[in-house]
Amino acid sequence: IGATVVLLLLAIAAAAPLLAPFAPEQVGAGAPLQPPSAPHPFGTDPLGRDLYSRVLHGTRLALSMAAGGVLLAAAIGVPLGLCAGFYRRRVDYLLSRLAEVWMAFPGLLLALIIVARLGPSLTNTALALGIVGVPSYFRLARNATLSAKHLPYVEAAQALGLPSWRILLRHILPNTAPSLIVLASMRMGMLLLAGGGLSFIGLGAQPPLPEWGALLAAGRDHMDTAPWLALYPGLFLTVTVIAFNLLGDGLRDALDPTQRGER
Repeated sequence: IGATVVLLLLAIAAAAPLLAPFAPEQVGAGAPLQPPSAPHPFGTDPLGRDLYSRVLHGTRLALSMAAGGVLLAAAIGVPLGLCAGFYRRRVDYLLSRLAEVWMAFPGLLLALIIVARLGPSLTNTALALGIVGVPSYFRLARNATLSAKHLPYVEAAQALGLPSWRILLRHILPNTAPSLIVLASMRMGMLLLAGGGLSFIGLGAQPPLPEWGALLAAGRDHMDTAPWLALYPGLFLTVTVIAFNLLGDGLRDALDPTQRGER
């Protein structure tokens, strides 16, 4: 179920310009605060912008932000974790202590500080969430490397005198890939929530970008008179987070023989 919903959301994000009947920033597409109707399935906002079009385009923004954070965290954390687990000694000690200090800060608070320093924007939100997520990928890659380092084919490659970088890329990294894929899927849901939260308080996407958290913030002042303004962005955000969590659980069961055996 999770994979199906995620694929559907990816299709919506890719085809948003074709599926949306109006441009997301088009003012006066309908009467202001018009309830859901045939021309405007999700209603309109105070400026008469079509909420259906804005939510569809928001899918692309939300997924891009979360994917950017995941890729940045993995691009930094995985190489550091591989090096720490493979070389050990001082390299492992220094990087592990740095990761522990990094993780001592509450993640959302650290993201708030980074965004406040760099300035509110969707790009800076993805950057902040990516930086916050680095220790998770570091620890996973390090632990997987420590386990894979003693496998027979890795020890054989070392005995043959193959370069360290080649052993890491060709023998150890593929062994860690399943766990990294599962972590990335689970982190997508977390970053969607965190990014939406930052946009909700004004530190993420800025108007007129139709990011889901920003749409929720715009709709909170009209909960009594126009509840659809917050209902549909909140529904899309909730379903997307649940879908990525289900996808992560499914991938873990499929890729982890231990989990598969238990069930």
